[in-house]
Amino acid sequence: MTWTDERLKFSGPSKILSLNNLMVSKIWTPDTFFRNGKKSIAHNMTTPNKLFRIMQNGTILYTMRLTINADCPMRLVNFPMDGHACPLKFGSYAYPKSEIIYTWKKGPLYSVEIPQESSSLLQYDLIGQTVSSELIKSNTGEYVIMTVYFHLQRKMGYFMIQIYTPCIMTVILSQVSFWINKESVPARTVFGITTVLTMTTLSISARHSLPKVSYATAMDWFIAVCFAFVFSALIEFAAVNYFTNLQNQRGIHKVSKMTLPSVTMVPVEEEIVLRSDSNYNLKKRVNSLTLSKLQAPEVKKVLTRAPNSQLMPEIPPPLPPPVIGGTSKIDQYSRILFPVAFAGFNLVYWIVYLSKDTMEISSSIE
Repeated sequence: MTWTDERLKFSGPSKILSLNNLMVSKIWTPDTFFRNGKKSIAHNMTTPNKLFRIMQNGTILYTMRLTINADCPMRLVNFPMDGHACPLKFGSYAYPKSEIIYTWKKGPLYSVEIPQESSSLLQYDLIGQTVSSELIKSNTGEYVIMTVYFHLQRKMGYFMIQIYTPCIMTVILSQVSFWINKESVPARTVFGITTVLTMTTLSISARHSLPKVSYATAMDWFIAVCFAFVFSALIEFAAVNYFTNLQNQRGIHKVSKMTLPSVTMVPVEEEIVLRSDSNYNLKKRVNSLTLSKLQAPEVKKVLTRAPNSQLMPEIPPPLPPPVIGGTSKIDQYSRILFPVAFAGFNLVYWIVYLSKDTMEISSSIE
């Protein structure tokens, strides 16, 4: 007796005896079970979904409708650019190889058929399937195990919109601060802190999209590098602010230690007599370092030494204040180095992962 789960098609004078599913309990059927199944449901609405046929040559066709939740261990190192070959393993539970043998009726290429309307998934693309068979030894004998591998490739659209694009835009936003005046401390501080907090929020939300694994995934590495760029931009502003303040302090210290020009102390007593038509005389004593020149032609200057005159030094003209503003050399270098480094990282990242074979062969626990 041969058992198969494929519908056989006969032509010519062959006759088929159609029986009710209640007759299945009257004959022997294989005790097929799914080795990596976690939960299975046999559909019974409105009656048990079973098909039972007996051919004229003694072949029996027996099929039934099942819904199976199978275990598919995944290694998420390349997440979200990962692919997986999820297995579905089935075989006999009690009958060893000497009593029952499972074979692929149509060969390894055409035994498993998946309709196009049944292969639409939200997070994955079903890119194909392969079949294999193997023998497993146990204390009760050797058993034939049939395996179907469903090759799944994860879709990138969701993660590009929710994770990658916001991370790239946040890094670019953090680098805009290099073009802001170094004296605008509040503006650049807000830029740095806001971008750091944004990257932290994106990192937390990204971790909700995958199980709690103990290793870093491809998306974790991307977020970590983006966070490093954002944090470096904040550190860059701290360095610019520190060196700017240090430069200003050095300028003030240098001005305070400048040597004053030599001053000649000259005691003078100036008597100025102004003669006018009204015979008006004016005398004035002035202690000064410089002598004012009167423009009137009637001025007569008489200089005499005064014994008690005070000495007054000549006050030098005030120096110009230190120049503020301008562009820091650190900012000038950062405007070039940061964008070039981030563009190079993205180029290497996407080339490596998009050209890499990320299909992981999953193995179920026996």
